[in-house]
Amino acid sequence: MPELTHRRRLLVLAICCMSLLIVSLDNTVLNVALPSMQQELHATTAGLQWTIDAYTLVLASLLMLAGSTADRLGRKRVFMTGLIVFTLGSALCSVAPNLQTLIVFRMVQAVGGSMLNPVAMSIITNTFTDTRERARAIGAWGAVVGISMAAGPLVGGLLVESVGWRSIFWLNLPVGLAALLLTLRYVPESRAPKARRPDPVGQVLVIVLFGALTYGIIEMPNAGFSAVLPYVLLALAALAGLLWYEPRRDEPLIDLRFFRSAPFSGATVIAVCGFASLGGFLFMSTLYLQNVRGLDALHAGLWMLPMAVPTFLCAPLAGRLVGNRGPRLPLLIAGTAMTASGILFADFEAETSDTTLFLGYALFGVGFGFLNAPITNTAVSGMPRSQAGVAAAVASTSRQLGQTLGVAVIGAVLAAGIGSSSYQEVFVEAAVPGWWILSGCGFAVLVLGAVTSGPWARRTAERTAARLETPEVQEAVRA
Repeated sequence: MPELTHRRRLLVLAICCMSLLIVSLDNTVLNVALPSMQQELHATTAGLQWTIDAYTLVLASLLMLAGSTADRLGRKRVFMTGLIVFTLGSALCSVAPNLQTLIVFRMVQAVGGSMLNPVAMSIITNTFTDTRERARAIGAWGAVVGISMAAGPLVGGLLVESVGWRSIFWLNLPVGLAALLLTLRYVPESRAPKARRPDPVGQVLVIVLFGALTYGIIEMPNAGFSAVLPYVLLALAALAGLLWYEPRRDEPLIDLRFFRSAPFSGATVIAVCGFASLGGFLFMSTLYLQNVRGLDALHAGLWMLPMAVPTFLCAPLAGRLVGNRGPRLPLLIAGTAMTASGILFADFEAETSDTTLFLGYALFGVGFGFLNAPITNTAVSGMPRSQAGVAAAVASTSRQLGQTLGVAVIGAVLAAGIGSSSYQEVFVEAAVPGWWILSGCGFAVLVLGAVTSGPWARRTAERTAARLETPEVQEAVRA
């Protein structure tokens, strides 16, 4: 990639953030529109769930493939393809005549979405080569998630109430088109210095692993373990195949030896725990605000601002801390705040008071705001820049699987606690085990953040670089 001016690098960052914005907004506004979609399309609860889950399943299955393909064929080319497919899928969703076609069009969106976030992060990594500058850019990237969390429920609620649920998909059209034109004009093409040979077996195994695992997680609360057991066994077989096959390739889809680096492995597990906490937190908060307090979509969105605003404000600060002092402090802050939020809800029943509810949301927003930058920076820095797309895809996949797991587990625990009772009668009590689980996820972030960012962890990274014995990898680990 040619050396760019500071102003041009900032423009590239803004273009990449636009892709994250439309993907994040799409997820947040869709939940607001579910009741209206159910009424017009005569959908069952399971049908509505698949409008979300079909997207999740396809996205999780294709992230690794999209990242490695971008490193090989060209990041700009794959990124533009993703923008086209995602925008087209959004347009199709807005005119879907029934639930079945809506689910299919959501899958089309997911195919495009899989080419956006990991590839955009790879472009950012290769654009901002200075360690501190890259960390700050990743912090700004993380702040976009806060914007989507704040704007999504509000904009979605306003559109649904004034125009209708189909209008939520119109949001993606002008942003996607603008990002496409700006990418064509201002983003330079880049790819791995040495073209890597395709790894079709590894790619199929990854698709099977994440596809079967995601499907099993989603369906287990409704269908039971026996019904999803074949998918669990299929996922385990795919994982065993990856562990056996990939080390035997000269150019694997992802070099498993990188997981010997504690910072890289830690970032992967922290992403799962942190985003499991996010998925469960949003799930329970949405149910509480709308089904227990009886708020409409717009007012429920307003109540989410105490969480969204700190996320937006803390993400750039986390990026600066990572650039100046490393990932340890942001991870410790994130783990502490998320743990405290879960304890506040579980032990002090924060829902019963506006003050404690506000404080619980704010604490979680602070914790999540500090989480994204150290995860992404550590994951990308733990691999050579020639595999930046794969590294970003690993982090994105960990997030996606974590969020799916959080919703599935918390949903099952909550359903068991409520039983046949009404939400208004027993929700606060039934939610207590779920809040303790989320507190445990926050504590895992705290412990793993401390363990995988200290001197021992750095030594494992150095040993990993020595084993790989390539100057490029050693430079990436030092970064």
